[in-house]
Amino acid sequence: MNIRRWLLAIATTAGLALLVTPGFAHHSSTPFYDSSKSVSIEGTVARFMFKNPHAFLYLNVTDASGATAEWQVELGAPVSLSRTGWTPDTLPVGMVVKVTGPPARTEGATGVLGRRMTRADDSPIVSGGRVEEVTPPR
Repeated sequence: MNIRRWLLAIATTAGLALLVTPGFAHHSSTPFYDSSKSVSIEGTVARFMFKNPHAFLYLNVTDASGATAEWQVELGAPVSLSRTGWTPDTLPVGMVVKVTGPPARTEGATGVLGRRMTRADDSPIVSGGRVEEVTPPR
């Protein structure tokens, strides 16, 4: 093989690697959340972070004993949420929401992957929006 073909092969391989690499950048939620379990919480919005790579919602949740803890809810990418009508102002501080999803794997953590979220009255967060995230079959 001459040097030109060799360099062309290297350049082609490197180019393909650059195109494929972003596909591996997104991670699975499995290491962080236990999909074999589900938790449901209701709380008051403390803050809503509408930033890449994932939006996060922080809720003040009061348990049966009256103790309040801050829960972290991981949501989808802001670009995906925007396509369904969400904005940085969708969840104002003080709004009461219900969230259901797999809990964080870390012992004692107060985190959940938001799979289902509604207003306190069970209506969608965004008018005309879905209540539950579509989970692809495994």
